[in-house]
Amino acid sequence: RERYSLLDLCRIPDLATEVTMQPVNAIEVDAAILFSDLLLPLEPMGIPFDFVKGEGPQIERPLSSDEDIAKLRRFEPRESLAHVLQAIRQIQVELKGRIPLIGFAGAPFTLASYAIEGGHSNNFAKTKQMMYGQPESWHRLCALFADIVGDYLVAQVEAGVDAVQVFDSWVGALSSRDYREFILPHTRRIFEIVT
Repeated sequence: RERYSLLDLCRIPDLATEVTMQPVNAIEVDAAILFSDLLLPLEPMGIPFDFVKGEGPQIERPLSSDEDIAKLRRFEPRESLAHVLQAIRQIQVELKGRIPLIGFAGAPFTLASYAIEGGHSNNFAKTKQMMYGQPESWHRLCALFADIVGDYLVAQVEAGVDAVQVFDSWVGALSSRDYREFILPHTRRIFEIVT
């Protein structure tokens, strides 16, 4: 981290491979976890971001309207996130079948909350404002995230991961009723694509 930014570590396959292998080589672990970041799909969609020291991810232009959502792009993960897939292939060469490799992606609520809030939030006020006040826009955005995440996870499996996880880091901010209405259909869509 003294020489490279977090995004550099994610974007350069040799570095992602080295960081992934560090705990594997240092201690006895049951599995290797791909070194990456769950926000990587945002940039090819047209949501640029960077990591601000001490604050975490910062979105350049947070989403606030249906017009913002309409400008987002679908992309082919095998092209736009090829560096992640190359890292997976390199890591599997290093692992030599000793332990499984786990890949991952962010779930729709977590990706949407970062894209709307502009970074981390304690109350998710802007996210909930869109979810409750513009439900059609919300579902359009989450449906897009679900399709992209599903395709990205399939690409990771094709590249060689042994298992994948979907991280919904902030979904605990929702009630079970809101989860069922606003999130569950999109999470199910991811698993439909992957299976």
